[in-house]
Amino acid sequence: MERKCGCWAVLRRSVSIKGAGCKPSSASNSANSIPRTSLVYDAAAETRYLNASNREMCAPNEVQTSSDNPPDALPLETKAPRQLLEFNFQELKSATGNFRPDSILGEGGFGYVFKGWIEENGTAPAKPGSGITVAVKSLKPDGLQGHREWVAEVDFLGKLHHPNLVKLIGYCIEDDQRLLVYEFMTRGSLENHLFRRTIPLPWSNRIKIALGAAKGLAFLHRGPKPVIYRDFKTSNILLDSEYNAKLSDFGLAKAGPQGDKTHVSTRVVGTYGYAAPEYVMTGHLTSKSDVFSFGVVLLEILTGRRSMDKKRPSGEQNLVAWARPYLADKRKVYQLVDPRLELNYSLKGVQKVSQLSYNCLSRDPKSRPSMDEVVKVLSPLQDLNDLAILSHHARLSQPGRRKKKPDGSRQVSLNQSRSIRDSPVNASRQHCK
Repeated sequence: MERKCGCWAVLRRSVSIKGAGCKPSSASNSANSIPRTSLVYDAAAETRYLNASNREMCAPNEVQTSSDNPPDALPLETKAPRQLLEFNFQELKSATGNFRPDSILGEGGFGYVFKGWIEENGTAPAKPGSGITVAVKSLKPDGLQGHREWVAEVDFLGKLHHPNLVKLIGYCIEDDQRLLVYEFMTRGSLENHLFRRTIPLPWSNRIKIALGAAKGLAFLHRGPKPVIYRDFKTSNILLDSEYNAKLSDFGLAKAGPQGDKTHVSTRVVGTYGYAAPEYVMTGHLTSKSDVFSFGVVLLEILTGRRSMDKKRPSGEQNLVAWARPYLADKRKVYQLVDPRLELNYSLKGVQKVSQLSYNCLSRDPKSRPSMDEVVKVLSPLQDLNDLAILSHHARLSQPGRRKKKPDGSRQVSLNQSRSIRDSPVNASRQHCK
């Protein structure tokens, strides 16, 4: 039988009341018993932030202040709350084949994500390969903190509607079980495509993904009551079969500053390597904190490098710190390009992406562009066809021009090609995954 939630206020009161007395189940009785690994932030110095490993910054048992409760303030562009399906635990257990290990799609701070199948018109489980394919996220039973993030996820994605946000289909709240059911994203996360696949992600797809993710953030920030995503990173950008990007995991999302306030003061959460320095050091949160995180992801898309990589040589482990001097010099920006692309990228596109990333990563939050401005910069880059390899071949085919010096950064010549080959990126190529 199909069950839908009624009044949204009733649902929120329901999950809040049910969660108030929630006790974590024992590890031996739960399929989601692996504890969250996280780190309490030490605000001693920015250098610790720059050199920290890529881990979550929130402590699992930290007391959450009232300012971190799931907010009512949402953008004006949102529509009426979507009618979410209410599943029972047994339905989702059957839909995922008893949460079998080979159905696991991924794991995060929240818990495991399983692949499952449900009937098209209801909550009943379906046979694998039939009905609707879904992703089922199961909360790790580590206490109230996780429940609050679960409520925030339901709260935001139940109200927010946009092509670049993942669609929440329904939820399950039964005893101490907390699960969420999403649309299934065929191609997984951007993280997998950038860092774990043998075949490099084409330049055109990278631009398409960056633009889609930017549109998602711009939507969240728009209006007098913005939403700050607070955990923008490659693993939270999911891709459908056409490489359309959708933001997922809204457990850390928060309502932005209201009225005359310039920021929201809150505990520091997120992921090292992506969080804006001013937020890490002061706890002051604004939409420009998301813009910094976007700049980091844009740099990962450009370079094929992780934001934090302890396997790289000293001085290259923090991507932003290493790349900043290259971003500031138009003659050096091509040395940042992922070497696996092998000149199959747009010359003007690289310049624009490099400059945009540099602006987003400004140490002064006020100097960073808005996400609407970011979208305007990225949109025209989809139509560029000035591939570096074409320019390179064109110069090779013209007698007498091989010995000429490069014309600034407008074309890639033999010398530029050699510079790219001998760049620090290629020197450390063995570290690329």
